[in-house]
Formats: sequence, structure tokens, C-alpha cells
Amino acid sequence: MKKKIFITGVAGFLGSHLADRMIGEGHHVIGCDSLIGGYLDNVPPEVEFYQYDCNYLNSMKKITKEVDIVYHCAATAYEGLSVFSPYIVTKNVFQITASVLSASISNGIKRFVFTSSMARYGKNKVPFEESMAPKPEDPYGIAKYSSELLIENLCGTHGMEYVIAVPHNIIGPRQKYDDPYRNVASIMINMMLQGKQPIIYGDGRQKRCFSFVNDCIQCMEKLAFQKNVAGEVINIGPDEEFITINELAERIAKLLDFKLKPRYFSDRPQEVKLATCSADKARKLIGYKTEYNLDKGLKEMIDWIKQRGPKPFKYHIDLEIINNKTPVTWKEKLF
Repeated sequence: MKKKIFITGVAGFLGSHLADRMIGEGHHVIGCDSLIGGYLDNVPPEVEFYQYDCNYLNSMKKITKEVDIVYHCAATAYEGLSVFSPYIVTKNVFQITASVLSASISNGIKRFVFTSSMARYGKNKVPFEESMAPKPEDPYGIAKYSSELLIENLCGTHGMEYVIAVPHNIIGPRQKYDDPYRNVASIMINMMLQGKQPIIYGDGRQKRCFSFVNDCIQCMEKLAFQKNVAGEVINIGPDEEFITINELAERIAKLLDFKLKPRYFSDRPQEVKLATCSADKARKLIGYKTEYNLDKGLKEMIDWIKQRGPKPFKYHIDLEIINNKTPVTWKEKLF
């Protein structure tokens, strides 16, 4: 049965791919985006699009009327930056969740799918499992986990189904690559295509797994419809190819035939060194599996960025706290 689906952050990376999938399945998609972190041309033409800020409750109530399912993907997803711009980041994580959630409950939405972050886990032992007590290390992670608690509380009170997805380190075409504050793989590709050496914080031994967007979307789609996922927290992403940031730079350089000599800068405060999630629960509940390895995913990103053309970085979010702990790369706009 075809549904009316609302996606926040539909001009963003994850939201636009999710819209494509839902449109392809014959659903009617409504979406909004403030364009803080996305590109307008990411929005599929079939989407009923509104350039609205999720903070405005009355606007959210208006455009979620008669909607069946809400995917709340919008967020200022800036983990490192949140230590230095906590107001704007937490406002556009927690407050917008309260707004969209309130509108959804008011309009009798059946299910609310929230995209959280593995920042919720903090310095837990890897791989992160959903049963672990969250221990967020930065304002972004705190805001995401606080949003989860709000969703659980209000959905339990008012009888709306919810699912909490925990995507992590998603990569692929449409990711914002002219943003100096986030998306390490996109930043590195954009810099190397301009003949610039990539910037690495600390010693580069931080370890991550990277998830290609197509592999995430197949899971996100199921979270709207399967009965067995209601009320669950589910990690979405691979637990394969756990690599250092140094190795990531090497992989990209090899694909670009670029002579690599990274520039190293001081550690960013509160950065978790080891971060990867177990995918066992996703495999069990929604049949998660990866179809892309890292090199294949990076190649598609490179092709897309080449097609659009490398761009200068835009420092579009102001630093709220500037002191001796603020990364010099941001203070002096070194990207």
C-alpha cells in the first residue's frame, strides 16, 4: 500500500537518497530543508518540497497533515564543531526534534523514524552495541541522545510508533564536500582534487568504519514498515574495514593517483579515537548486508565530485567559542 512520507533534511545527503528510494517504490514524498547543510539540486523533482526550518512548529504541523510516516533526518550533524558552536548545533538537533515530533503526534502520524548518531556511544568499548549505556562525549552526541529520550517519552505517552536508527560515517554522492567542519572523506577528496594536501587531526590513528549510502538506504526503508522494529534502536552501518584516518587518506590518494603528504594538526577536543558499531542487530532484524566495499564507495564519491567540480570551502557556521582549544584550521580557515 502506497504511503505519504515526510522527510526532514530532504536536500541533504541521506534525506535525498531516501526520497529517491521512496519515490521509486511509488510513495508520495513531502520534504523540507533549511539548506544549512544540503544542496538544493539534491532534491528529487518529484518531491513536494518546502524550504522550511524545522524549528517552526506551525510550519511542521501544516506540512505533516495526512502524512503516514515521518523520517527525521535533518540535523546540524557537526560532532567536532559542536564543542565550539554548541548553541547552533544543539538547537538544530534537539529543538528541531521537539518541533517535528510535536507536529507528528498532533497530526496522528503512525510511525516516526529518527536518525540518531553513533556519537551517542562516546567512549564505550568497540564495537558499539545497542544494549550499551550511551556515554556521549560532545554536545552533538548529547543532543542526539537527548532527542532519543524525548522521542521515547512522548511516543510512549501519546501512542505513536517510533524507531531509532543509528547510521554512522555514511559516504557517497551528494554529500556536502565544501564544508570544512565535517565529512572527512569528502573533505579529503575535494582538497586532493585541488592539488592540496589533506588535513589530519592528531596522529591519524583514529579508527572508523565507513558506510556507503546505498547500503544504509536499504535498511532505512525497512524501518518505516516492518512491525518487528517498532521501539528499537538499530545501528545502521558496517562493522567491516575498520581503518585509521591515515589509511583513509591513503586509499583516496591511491584512487586519485595523488602524491600524499598529509598535514597534521593537534587533536580536536573530545574526539573519540575508536568508533565503530556492531551490525549484528541490523542483520537479525532487517537483513542488513553490505554491497559496497570502501574503495568502491570512494570511487563513486570521487566521480560525483569530479563531475560537479571541486569547490572552495565555505565557513558557513560561525564559531561561538574561540580560544586556545579551537582548531587553528577553523580559526585561520586553512582548508
